[in-house]
This record gives sequence, C-alpha cells and structure tokens, in this order.
Amino acid sequence: PPASQNNEQGSTLRDLLTTTAGKLRLGSTDAGIAFAPVYSTGTASGKSGRTMPNILDDIIASVVENKIPPTKAPKINVKSEIKDEPKDDKKYIQDDCSKRYSDIQYSWICDKHVLWLRDHKNNNNWKLFKECWKQGRPVLVSGMHKKMNFSLWKAESISLDFGNQQADILNCKDSIISNTNVKEFWDGFEDVSKRQKIKNGETALLKLKDWPSGEDFKAMMPARYEDLLKSLPLPEYCSPEGKLNLASHLPGFFVRPDLGPRLCSAYGEYAVHMVSMHCRTTNLHIEVSDVVNILVYVGIAKGNGVLSKSGVLKKFEEEDLDDLLRKRLKDSSELPGALWHIYAGKDADKIREFLQKIAKEQGLEVLPEHDPIRDQSWYVNKKLRQRLLEEYGVKTCTVIQFLGDAIILPAGALHQV
Repeated sequence: PPASQNNEQGSTLRDLLTTTAGKLRLGSTDAGIAFAPVYSTGTASGKSGRTMPNILDDIIASVVENKIPPTKAPKINVKSEIKDEPKDDKKYIQDDCSKRYSDIQYSWICDKHVLWLRDHKNNNNWKLFKECWKQGRPVLVSGMHKKMNFSLWKAESISLDFGNQQADILNCKDSIISNTNVKEFWDGFEDVSKRQKIKNGETALLKLKDWPSGEDFKAMMPARYEDLLKSLPLPEYCSPEGKLNLASHLPGFFVRPDLGPRLCSAYGEYAVHMVSMHCRTTNLHIEVSDVVNILVYVGIAKGNGVLSKSGVLKKFEEEDLDDLLRKRLKDSSELPGALWHIYAGKDADKIREFLQKIAKEQGLEVLPEHDPIRDQSWYVNKKLRQRLLEEYGVKTCTVIQFLGDAIILPAGALHQV
C-alpha cells in the first residue's frame, strides 16, 4: 500500500506478523515468546504436552524473534521494505527480462499481460516464470502434447476404456444436468449426427463436468495420470512434488483446496447458428487456487451443417486478438481448440458491479446474497465485453488455446471459456 496508509495494516504477511508480534511482546508471557499461547501447554491429566497452536505460535515467534527488540514495538517503513522489489510495471519487466533471460524463447501477448513460453523443454523457464508470477500474470506454455502419449487422450480411446461409466453431463444451452452413460457423450464428440437432441430438435452442446477428478482420476486412469504428471509444465511449480508448489508442502492439518487433476471435456461450436448465439462451455468464474489447464486433445467435428476449417478460423479471427495469436492461427501445424477470456483479479469488483447493472437492465432480480461471479451465471459476450471496456475501463485478455498449450492462471483471475 502507499506509504501514506497506516503502517499497522502491513503490506506483507511479514509486516503483519512483525507488527502484531511487537504489540504482543509488550505484554509477553514469562516464557518470553512473542505470542501468548492459544491453548494451555498442559493436559487435563496434568501431563505436559504441546498442542499444534502452540507450535505455530513458536514458529511465528521464531520468525520475528530476531527482528523485534523485546522492549519496543516495531516501526515498519513501507518504502524501505519494498525498495528492492521491482515496480509493478510492464515495461520494467519486459526490459529487464530481455537482458537476463536471453536464453529463453518467449514472447509477451495480450497487450503484454500474458507471458508466452514457447519452448517447453527449456529448463530455465521457471526463472522467467517466477518474475511474471510475482506480478500475478497468466502464463502460456506451448508444446506440452509433444511430451505426452497422444493415443491415451483420443476421444475414442477414453470412450473405449470408460464408456460404461456414469457421470454428470451438462447441456450448456439450457444448463440442465443429467446423469448418464459417458459413452453417449464421447460418441458425439466428433460425430455431430450422434449427439443428443433437445427440445425443438436442437443439438445439445454438452460438457462432461470434472470427470474424473482428484483421487478418482488417479484410481480410474493410472496410465493417464502418470502421463499427465510427467508432462506438466514448470514442474518446480506445477508438479505435486515441486519445490515451489506451496500447496503440496502444507502440513496435514490444513484444509487444502481440491488440486485435481480433473478431466474437463466439452463440445465446441460447430455450426454458423451456434456462433451467433455465443454458445459457451464455461461461464465467468474464479478458482480458489492457482490452476494449470492443458489442452490434451482437439476433436474435429464432422456431419451436416459443420463449419469448415476456414469457418472455424474466421470465428477466431473475429475476436480482439494479439498479432502473435493471429499469426499462430495461420500456422497449419497449430490446431486451435478453445477460446479464453481472462481478467485480472483486481478488476473483480468492477466486473461484479457491471454484471449486476446488466442484470437490472434486463429486468432480472438482483438479490443481495447472490454474487454473479461466484454463481457462475454469466458468459460475457462480445457486446458486453465492449461495454465493460467503455464504461469501466476493464480490458479483456483474449487467448486462443491450441493443442498442447498449458494456460497457468493465478488464483483470483477471472476467466470464461
């Protein structure tokens, strides 16, 4: 925060700890630790013992022990605390990185908001990633499918191995969920004639929701689980055993978020009339943890009324794309599969206010306890994205995900697909 703000707020966790510790030390216990014990160190039977909160207190105390004199509270100088940190400035990052990471193949896309690591094999990628990650920016890593056993991820292969399983399938057109045999989903994945029909004879746009997920994924698909883990980008951060993957090293008494992996499969837009309807498979939402999404397979739809390849490319080109993404679209070796719209976490309040405003304009009831982002009730179409920019100054970061691309998003980043 600016230096003018109350220093006691603490601009970092360290500041918060040291500020609090200083206050508590003024009335410290006889044991001389910075934090008064949360629970007694004795048990009901009179035997001495140490509970987990005591251990945490001691850990926190040890962190600040050497920093705070026992007789006075700390004085935090915000300017001095952050003087060695790089400014949150795009130009600073780009200029600095171009000098220090000349051995890494990378580009900046989406008006310099997204880092694109173009060589997934470079062992130094994590060093540049770290600089970008500190700024809370999304990262794209291409070519991950080259490390994978591609035959494992084909639609027909998954259908053959697991077609008899039951799972929740969402029809994205009417938001109706049904529990059905997954073979029905996979049979229509590339053959439009085999897709389910809904009212008025329309073809369903289906999504297989998070099937399988977490431990189920590992138990059901051990070969695919191992193939995925060995192919993760930036393993220092993304691997379950990565040294910089904080969630993997949390003690057991913490409640961890569901880190997956999850298999997310969905039909795409295949006909001209669907394109005009702004069909979507994932509404605007936020994940509670950092997430990496790898596009392991792209199906090519066939059947009556299906868009040609040039029609699909035209659909992508109508988006507000970065020049480098337009160039990738023209590369015959690249296969586009998903369209993402991403927003920085700092814009969440503006977007929430905007969506509530649009809901009122459309005569929808806006209940105070309902959050349009948490409820995942909106897909922000092109017209709304333009209004969001004009009325609130919030720019959409549009990313095309090609086969083998890994999109890495920081927790709190809003996105729709």
